Amino acid sequence: MPVSAPLVAKLAVFGVGLIGGSFAAALKARGAVGEVVGVGRGRANLDAALKAGVVDSIAEDDRAALDGTDLVLLAMPVGQMAPVMARIAPLLTPETVITDAGSTKRDVVALARKHLARVLPRFVPAHPIAGAEKSGASAARADLFHGRHLILTPQSENDAAAVALVRHAWEICGMRVSVMDPDTHDRVLSAVSHLPHVLSYALVHELAGRANAERLFALAAGGFRDFTRIAGSSPEMWRDICASNRDLILEDLDRYRAELDRLEALLRSGDGAGLERLFADARDARNRWLEIR
Repeated sequence: MPVSAPLVAKLAVFGVGLIGGSFAAALKARGAVGEVVGVGRGRANLDAALKAGVVDSIAEDDRAALDGTDLVLLAMPVGQMAPVMARIAPLLTPETVITDAGSTKRDVVALARKHLARVLPRFVPAHPIAGAEKSGASAARADLFHGRHLILTPQSENDAAAVALVRHAWEICGMRVSVMDPDTHDRVLSAVSHLPHVLSYALVHELAGRANAERLFALAAGGFRDFTRIAGSSPEMWRDICASNRDLILEDLDRYRAELDRLEALLRSGDGAGLERLFADARDARNRWLEIR
């Protein structure tokens, strides 16, 4: 249902890709934003966003983007956060609320404390868990966030009104909001998001390097497609996530390696009953997760 009046008069999206573009599209679809201005590195991507109506205008510079802006979304890969924060910091007014959509939170909060100290009460860290294997403005869609999880990691200094605005904006997009601290966020996401992506990329890369790769891919079917779907995600984004959260991803890789060792031992010993028990336990755990979802 469209809201009765725009929640945000002017929204500036830095990084009009899948997430930033979908945030703008969702708010526009529900009448929750008056004007959306896009900022980014690639003109072709911004032009695509403008043509699709995801943004209303393209800012020629940061000052134009931020002039009169109520809400700023930083939706670029986390590796680009530092220079953008440093660049816009002098231009932000005390009234402007800033948030991000970064997939890691410890590093983003540390960068905000360094570069956005003057306006830190109005910076509300967030992570919409709603990715897809496609990227760029052309992949943006207004229903991307419906029924998905949004994790807020507000800081003790945060202004309550700023937190409420960010929370309400994502709820209007259809998200279910949870709150946790940055350390917990990064540990949880390492296990259930970052590790699966690393494994998916690793499998595709290993198979692609084999002499008979062409034949392997020609015969690959649904199981391979489903397991490797996320290997179609943005390499730049996942490079930055791995660099930002590498300590926790390494811990999870160690745990996964131990599980592979357990599987190897069962295979080498020909322990069919042990394999079946492991597979059944995994199936049951997945089914319980699907029921909760």
